[in-house]
Amino acid sequence: MNQKPYLSLNDVKAIAAAAEAEAQAHHWAVSIAIVDDGGHLLWLQRLDGAAAISAQIAPAKAHTAALGRRESKVYEDIINQGRVSFLSAPGLSGMLEGGVPIVVNGFCVGAVGVSGVKSTEDAQIARAGIAALV
Repeated sequence: MNQKPYLSLNDVKAIAAAAEAEAQAHHWAVSIAIVDDGGHLLWLQRLDGAAAISAQIAPAKAHTAALGRRESKVYEDIINQGRVSFLSAPGLSGMLEGGVPIVVNGFCVGAVGVSGVKSTEDAQIARAGIAALV
C-alpha cells in the first residue's frame, strides 16, 4: 500500500503562525485558511480589521489550490486570457491569486488561502506560512 504525508495539527498551527506573522509584519488585515488535500477546512483565522468577505474568499482559494494541486492564480490567468468558460468548472470558486498548495515529498497535502490585501500579497503571506514546514 502506498503511503503519503499529511498535515498534523502542529503543522497547521505552525503554518498559521508564520502566515499571521508575515501579515502582521506588513500591517495587513487578512483572513488565512488552511485545508487538507481534499480541500476540507482545517483552520480559518480572520485578523483584526479584515473584511468579512475575506473569511469566505480565503477558504475558497485554498480549496481550489488543494484540489487543483497548483496555485489558484493559474486559474485566474486562464480566465483572464479569455477562457471564461472555465468559470463553470465544478467545485471551484476561488479562482483568484492567493491560494498556494502545500507540497511535501511530491505530494499535495493541502493548501493555504489568504484574502484581504492585493492578490500578490495574499500569495506572499500563504508562501510564508508554508515555508514554516521546511
